[in-house]
Amino acid sequence: MEQYTIIKSFVMFMALVGGFSLFFLKVRHLYRLMQSVQGQTEFKLDRVRERVVVFFKDVLGQTNVRRKLAPGLAHTMIFFGFLAVQPHSLELMLKGICPAIEVGHLLPGLYGGYLFVADILAPFVLVGFAYAIYRRVVVRPPYLTMGMDANLIILFTCVIIITFQLINAFQTLLPLEAGVFDYTGTFPVSGLLVGLFGLDQLTPQKIFIGYEIAYWVHMATIIGFLIYIPGSKHLHLLAAAPNVFLKPLECEKAIVKTDIEDEDLETFGLGKTVELNWKNVLNLYACTECGRCEEQCPAANTDKPLSPKKLIHDFKLDLFAHADAILAKDAEAVQPIVREDSPITGDVLWSCTTCRACEDICPVNIEHLDFIIESRKNQVLMEASFPPEIQETFTNLENQANPWGFAADTRANWAKDLDVPLMTDNPEADVLYFVGCSGSFDDRGKKIAQAMARVLKRADVNFAILGPEEACNGDVARRAGNEYLAQMLIQQNVEVLNQYNPKTILTGCPHCFNTLKNEYPQFGASYPVVHYTQYLLELHQQGRLKPNNKNLGSLTFHDSCYLGRWNGIYAAPRDLLRSMNATGSLLEMQRTGEKGFCCGAGGGRMFMEETLGKRINIDRAEEVMKTGAATLASACPFCATMLMDGLMDKESDIVVKDIAEIVDEATA
Repeated sequence: MEQYTIIKSFVMFMALVGGFSLFFLKVRHLYRLMQSVQGQTEFKLDRVRERVVVFFKDVLGQTNVRRKLAPGLAHTMIFFGFLAVQPHSLELMLKGICPAIEVGHLLPGLYGGYLFVADILAPFVLVGFAYAIYRRVVVRPPYLTMGMDANLIILFTCVIIITFQLINAFQTLLPLEAGVFDYTGTFPVSGLLVGLFGLDQLTPQKIFIGYEIAYWVHMATIIGFLIYIPGSKHLHLLAAAPNVFLKPLECEKAIVKTDIEDEDLETFGLGKTVELNWKNVLNLYACTECGRCEEQCPAANTDKPLSPKKLIHDFKLDLFAHADAILAKDAEAVQPIVREDSPITGDVLWSCTTCRACEDICPVNIEHLDFIIESRKNQVLMEASFPPEIQETFTNLENQANPWGFAADTRANWAKDLDVPLMTDNPEADVLYFVGCSGSFDDRGKKIAQAMARVLKRADVNFAILGPEEACNGDVARRAGNEYLAQMLIQQNVEVLNQYNPKTILTGCPHCFNTLKNEYPQFGASYPVVHYTQYLLELHQQGRLKPNNKNLGSLTFHDSCYLGRWNGIYAAPRDLLRSMNATGSLLEMQRTGEKGFCCGAGGGRMFMEETLGKRINIDRAEEVMKTGAATLASACPFCATMLMDGLMDKESDIVVKDIAEIVDEATA
């Protein structure tokens, strides 16, 4: 026995040294790779207390994971059960090297309580994995990746849990020697195995052999698991927690600003994985491949070639394929991301509507759009590669500062019969109404702008517009990758805004709202910006907008992505609609609020052809029709146009109205 103990100690020591050394080398390689990429990030570690709270809530509390109820609960059981096992497994490792180690005698009450809880939590891991297997074999959702990697992880973890409980069961039967912690009564679940399998009927020698077999299988599996993790899909076990801790703390988000006048920059955007920044790489490491992003993605839902999950996976594979060149600082040897043999194609990048559903639902806070928009930026500015139909849009924006190409000096013509003042005539206006291109030029949008003007005048708001001084906010160009053109338009507006120094900017378009509020501060124009649904609701609450008690019939509301997911505004449009409708009723679609479905116009897609798969606005129109509502309310001119086209295609008689038009009708 003594000879076996010596051999066991030696073998265990060598196994742990070897296993942890290999683990360390793999993790060091990943860390060095993360530090060797050349991209710059604007990230700053700030608000540490808030980040600690986020860590406890989202990592330990599994808040994001549990947004999907059944899989979330299963993952929570696996997470806490597996976590509970590890301290005792670590103690068993140390005892394998030095049998005299007895942690239990330090704080016996606390130690016994821990073992009692851990023994109860451990079987829940098997319950969680049973559900995981059920989903993979029976339910088989299309977004869930089936592969050897995931199956191996399930096998590894189940073996660890089963052997953990067998070790506990045998520990209660081992002779109680002097100085050894008494495990009697500490294993309520493992103790059941003793009676269930008649382990207490075994001879002392067989009990010892059973314990040792369970011990070595347990340790070998843990060490194998440890070595396997850094190169597997479960790399997220190492990267997810820091990625969540370092996530953006606000819903609002400005996309990356490129200094296009920096003479030292040889390339713009993201053309090669060597141009990623360390935060991007941490994102790639953190991906769990759970598929929730793909489930929510409007492109993936309508048979486009884009899957956010696969995109992140493909970026990670490309990074690993070029790891040697990146570590050697040989950027020339790194191939472009978009190339003939790459799964990341132009069709993949240009299918994105930038709706941000992927980022919003991701349980580990991956920022998918940074990869897509920066890659688009490189394709446009460095490769001149983009959908041909958007060239006309770029030309129109450059020449006339609007995507349709109408003469810039006709921008205020929509208001010629409404007595709407210009800022040149009323520079001290309380509110600058930033109309946007759609409200100024598009026939459908002009009706919305006119309704807005009537409502503001009815509420006696001192407002004015920029008219010909206003240019496109830059959203379309920027999200379509033309950063140079976007910055030209932004700077043009910034000069005008800084000239007038407006007290409040009111926008009729969520794209204008998002860009002016979140991105103009990057360029030196930081002003209070409010979307009209928020402002009109406030006017109503102040008694300045009084409903006429008209029954507007059954309404349903479509969430604009740039109002909802990009800026967290969900309640104001709904509260405003209910307050304007005499019945107060509002029918919700199946995909609504945080899980609202895109209209298909974002990310410059409004001005591109949709030739791949099913049209997104058709998919959304079908969902609108299922509500049985007579009127679809929107809070975005792009959404109104796209959904009106979708409903016309389905020959539906549902009327599409902007909320501004509904308020105009309800307060006239």
